[in-house]
Amino acid sequence: MGNDLKKRLIPCLDVKDGRTVKGINFVGLRDAGDPIELAYKYAQEGADELVFLDISATHEKRKTMLQWVEEVAKEVNIPFTVGGGISSVDDVYQILRAGADKVSINSSAIRNPQLLTAIANKFGNQCVVCAIDAKQEQDHWSVYVSGGRTKTELELFAWAKEAESLGAGEILFTSMNQDGTKEGFALEALSKMNEQLSIPVIASGGAGSMSHFKDVFTLGKADAALAASIFHFGEVSLPDLKSYLWDNQIKTRQIWN
Repeated sequence: MGNDLKKRLIPCLDVKDGRTVKGINFVGLRDAGDPIELAYKYAQEGADELVFLDISATHEKRKTMLQWVEEVAKEVNIPFTVGGGISSVDDVYQILRAGADKVSINSSAIRNPQLLTAIANKFGNQCVVCAIDAKQEQDHWSVYVSGGRTKTELELFAWAKEAESLGAGEILFTSMNQDGTKEGFALEALSKMNEQLSIPVIASGGAGSMSHFKDVFTLGKADAALAASIFHFGEVSLPDLKSYLWDNQIKTRQIWN
């Protein structure tokens, strides 16, 4: 993907029962605050986009989810993506109507790959983010579903290419090995994915320091980097991170205030 485009920093809010939570390697969740307050704070601090994942989404919770999507849309003026429990074109319609700009599809795209095509055909592929959770096992990257609980037969790079051909406008790749460890992103896998795809790749899993973001944009060739706990718990601030990246000749989309 064209590295001349400005890079994006994307705080990710995993939402469970109306609260933002964060774990390590997909388990051991701890409370990180109110998602609407955090969204407002990040928008003020210069986040380029936001991602909200309703990690315990079920159909019973759909109305609650729509309610906070509407609340977030009122509070922020930057693009935001919503994922979790989306399994039909109508689900997407409801979420976009509530104010989201994009939807993130993960398990349901694997169960029904044509869903990506149906959403892209109806709303445009710019609003379809295919999220892929994968774990490196020896020299093979296996794709997992159901919040990282269930291994599939799919291989990361093959599935990413297929998702692009089906209509995904972006790939959000989370390395389960790196998730929450703060030891850096999966640079080799990201660089390889970037070379194979012509759509943007969002890197997720492993952010622990400002230098990790520099590495993910230069060595990993990612178009965007997503992080959660380092922002939620105040370890790295967005304005400081943007200054650091600009000092290192890495331009981000929004300028901080």
